[in-house]
Amino acid sequence: MAQVKITETVLRDAHQSLLATRMTTEEMLPALALLDQVGYHSLEAWGGATFDSCLRFLDEDPWERLRKIRGTVKNTKLQMLFRGQNILGYRHYSDDVVAYFVQKSIANGIDILRIFDALNDPRNLKTAIDACRREGGHVQAAISYTTSPFHSNARFAEYAKQLEEMGADSICIKDMSGLLKPYDAYELVRAIKEKVSLPVQLHTHYTSGLASMTILKAIEAGVDVVDTAISPLAMGTSQPPTEPIVAALAGTEYDTGLSLEKLDEVRRFFAPLREQYLTSGLMDTKVMGVDVNALLYQVPGGMLSNLVSQLKQAGKVDKLSEVLEEVPRVRADAGYPPLVTPTSQIVGTQAVLNVLMGERYKMVTGEFKGMIRGEYGKAPMEVDADFRRKIIGDDKPITCRPADLLSPELDSLREKAAQYIEQDEDVLSYALFEQVAVKFFERRKAKKYNLDGRNADAALGVHSV
Repeated sequence: MAQVKITETVLRDAHQSLLATRMTTEEMLPALALLDQVGYHSLEAWGGATFDSCLRFLDEDPWERLRKIRGTVKNTKLQMLFRGQNILGYRHYSDDVVAYFVQKSIANGIDILRIFDALNDPRNLKTAIDACRREGGHVQAAISYTTSPFHSNARFAEYAKQLEEMGADSICIKDMSGLLKPYDAYELVRAIKEKVSLPVQLHTHYTSGLASMTILKAIEAGVDVVDTAISPLAMGTSQPPTEPIVAALAGTEYDTGLSLEKLDEVRRFFAPLREQYLTSGLMDTKVMGVDVNALLYQVPGGMLSNLVSQLKQAGKVDKLSEVLEEVPRVRADAGYPPLVTPTSQIVGTQAVLNVLMGERYKMVTGEFKGMIRGEYGKAPMEVDADFRRKIIGDDKPITCRPADLLSPELDSLREKAAQYIEQDEDVLSYALFEQVAVKFFERRKAKKYNLDGRNADAALGVHSV
């Protein structure tokens, strides 16, 4: 058994999970040299919700963030999370946009793309995998882990084999809700290792309180890399803490080779930031605890807070237990999709409607109709034909790869965004988050020409009369 490698998530998933992705690039920069000296397998530094948050909340260019990180991190691979045909947005994008986004991600400094699909539909990964291979990036194809009467270790292992055949360089078990139990992890890693000859990585969350134990059993089963977060931004809905995992493995056959002293330097950098976020209220103490509901109802932490919010708005918080019991029923009707963005929101909202209406599926959201129709891809289990008819009526189900129905859109996006484009990558920011990106572009232009100051007229060449 070779030493276990560590991917550090503090620059992406840790602060996405605990701080609503609000850590700024300026806050990260002084830590980068320290992180680069530790000897991590990789730093997860981009993708997921970071792109949206940079534009929407932080007034930052996400591409510039990536370039700044790459400019300092010279020894460690940079990794991103990529939602297959959804890229980093919330709909399916045409193949030319997906391929161009992959190309620009790698050109700006990404080494490893972790590519996943909410439904585990391999067709939704194909374009991104092919593009990553063309650009010389490392394809880490991810399995969205869930439990249901349909899902099993054998099926996940078969999916891993399929991903290997599609060109994956490594496989990630992506346990977004903290559902993976220690002994199940042991069996799952063994099952995948028997099927594929690729490195296997485990990504889990501390939400249910199992994560450190799960990682340990996965390591005993032969997992190659595990995701952890430096302790000030670990646990709760984040990843298990890096330092205890390194300490637990020290002196064993799985020794990571990482120095606790160097990790302590990283910890000392982020500890004051944690206190700052707690004081400002940006870090909600609710996300720091263990949420057993994740195991009881398979409802991720973010989804649970959404359900409570929807019920509060309707003045029906007393119906929460009924909604939590309805979620697994809606999920079963929909073919047991894993509950991760966007399927978690779609299933959760429909469960709320079913309970509040007093009649199941009396009112159906457009997104739920779309999911049942096949707009997001193929559900793990075949949806009952009568149920599908009840939901979508005479609409024709989509049986092909959904992106096959999309025309190329990159050229038309370039035309629409022409007045804002200052770098090639701007068209991609526009493609994913049009209105948010336009506001960012306008603020960027204003700053460039100091339009909020007295020099506005001069900057624009206007002569006051």
